[in-house]
Amino acid sequence: MTSTSPSPLTLTARSPEDLLALAPVVLGFFPTESVVMLTFGAAAPFHARVDLPDDASGVTELVDALVAPAQHHAVERVVLLLYGSDLMLSRRVWHALRHGFERCGIRVVEAMRVTEERWYPLTGSDQLARRTGIPYDISAHPFLVQAVVDGRVTHGSRDALAATLAPDPDAVRRTEGLLRGASVPGDLLTAGLLSEGLWLESVLTEHLERGSVPDDPTLARVLLDLAHLGLRDAAWSTISRPRSRAAVALWTHAVTRCPDRLVAAPAALLAWSAWLHGNGALAWCGVDLCEGADPGYGLARIVAELLEAAHPPSAWCETIDWKASLDQPPRAG
Repeated sequence: MTSTSPSPLTLTARSPEDLLALAPVVLGFFPTESVVMLTFGAAAPFHARVDLPDDASGVTELVDALVAPAQHHAVERVVLLLYGSDLMLSRRVWHALRHGFERCGIRVVEAMRVTEERWYPLTGSDQLARRTGIPYDISAHPFLVQAVVDGRVTHGSRDALAATLAPDPDAVRRTEGLLRGASVPGDLLTAGLLSEGLWLESVLTEHLERGSVPDDPTLARVLLDLAHLGLRDAAWSTISRPRSRAAVALWTHAVTRCPDRLVAAPAALLAWSAWLHGNGALAWCGVDLCEGADPGYGLARIVAELLEAAHPPSAWCETIDWKASLDQPPRAG
């Protein structure tokens, strides 16, 4: 699920082509084999994308994934964009979604099936357009141009977005060299952990306030610290909505330089930062990276649950008491 960002881009869609251009802008990438839902009328509107299932057996789960959060947040109207090459599967998904939203009293104001070069209306009475489709080209659409002007990157696909988190082999080797022989945080007594946590909190806060990233030796120490739950929470406590853009940059920098054995914690912190910044797609990429390294990692599951329920970043108003978890075991969760 992708919620609006702290500084949302205001765009007004007046045509189907506008909707087709809006989707990649709000998602951060051009969707394929997906259903995209744009919501309207809720106190905190959000936008969501789910993968199309491989076959009809997954249609019910897809419908639940979209209808449940829309109903929970009292959404009044939705636009549905079905990106898929399988005509029969797309029809099954559309019929199931239409009935699902009707049962909840949520109006589908527009729905279309989208292929690479044509879009096909799923509502309205134009039978010819439904059969033959309507060609489109959004490569130079004003919405996408405006996104570039505003510094928003729109990736070619979700895989391309996920690839931005791929490890840099040379940087990882440098980190490994700096970690060689270093003491693990779990060997420290509570007083030593408190001192290390205060250092970690201070260093990360300074970088987030400046919008900078740690140098290699500092980053290696940070990554090693994150293996302890209490120290991971010290890092977590420094991430706030005003600092979320800088936090996304810092933790993206960290995961691309991190050895696989330590990547779960920085990936989870990246996911949290991206959710706070309103970038649900990147948050999911962080969750996936964390789960791949350490299935069931606690912070990643928290972010996943927030995304699945489409909770907006404004819903978070708590503070992290990291000092309370200093006596936890070295492996973070």
